Amino acid sequence: MKTLLITGSSGLIGSEVVSFFSNAGWSVHGIDNNLRRDFFGPQGDTTWNRDRLKKSFKSFVHHEVDIRDRKGLLSTVADIKPTAIVHTAAQPSHDLAASRPFDDFDVNAVGTLNLLEAARQCCPDAPFIHMSTNKVYGDGPNQLPLIEKDTRWDYADPADADGIKETFSIDHSMHSIFGASKVAADIMVQEYGRYFQMPTCCLRGGCLTGPNHSGVELHGFLSYLIKCNLEGKTYRIFGYKGKQVRDNIHSLDVACFMFEFIQAPRISEVYNLGGGRDNSISIIEAFSLIADISGKKMTYEYVDENRKGDHICYISDLSKMRAHYPKWNITKDLRSTFEEIFCAWQGRS
Repeated sequence: MKTLLITGSSGLIGSEVVSFFSNAGWSVHGIDNNLRRDFFGPQGDTTWNRDRLKKSFKSFVHHEVDIRDRKGLLSTVADIKPTAIVHTAAQPSHDLAASRPFDDFDVNAVGTLNLLEAARQCCPDAPFIHMSTNKVYGDGPNQLPLIEKDTRWDYADPADADGIKETFSIDHSMHSIFGASKVAADIMVQEYGRYFQMPTCCLRGGCLTGPNHSGVELHGFLSYLIKCNLEGKTYRIFGYKGKQVRDNIHSLDVACFMFEFIQAPRISEVYNLGGGRDNSISIIEAFSLIADISGKKMTYEYVDENRKGDHICYISDLSKMRAHYPKWNITKDLRSTFEEIFCAWQGRS
């Protein structure tokens, strides 16, 4: 039986990967110590998801390991000797990184290095997939010519219509402290691939979403927005007139791409992973869509200051992913994704 090791296994992407590979007949080992609760408080707690996975999949084994614990992580990887590794564990918030920079760097950069080195020592031929972020590009995308439309910002140049390519510069821009720690991890994953000829890839995610997200204000755009609508809470918009655009990809489509990469791995690859133009939406457009689904008008307030390093308009160009892995494509559209998240919050409320 093939064995998968997944870090951050109780999180949004991690839990989706556990489900996907368990259903595909793999033996799955998850690493997660619920640090999200420490970062975001009780609302960020993911133990409900861990318990759901343990109950649902007999082949799933949970390991309460901190990726900052170098010796403990190495011992765990040595014991499991996985066929493939998916690394999703992270500190994901811009704002929190600024207030806790050492914790942010220790988790995002050092934790990634710990896992890479454990993989090199114990299973160097195992495909290694790292969940990076589009924030490695910093606020560089904001320098592209933009046009303001009624409900969104968009790219002014038709040449940019398909979105940001993997060749976009990661230099000379403001990343946020979070973005900088993720750059360090991203570059290290690439370097282990090139230097040691390991089958690694970085997935530079846009807005990753789905029904199993423990969304909070500091992280989890769609999940938190939909939760606010359901509960009648006030959602705060930070700058850009609420017209800032994100492309959203369902966690299932993320897991599907990971599966394709593991079947035919490449050395030191980078992919921009998002929903593409078809799954792009602004905040005020998202308000309208969830109101249409729930029948409840969105309550919000506007803060006339954007978050530092935040993107005005970000759409992932998916052409490289589709060229390298033609069996993969987006299967979940925006409306069905919204509906799934809405139903999931109803079930948990």
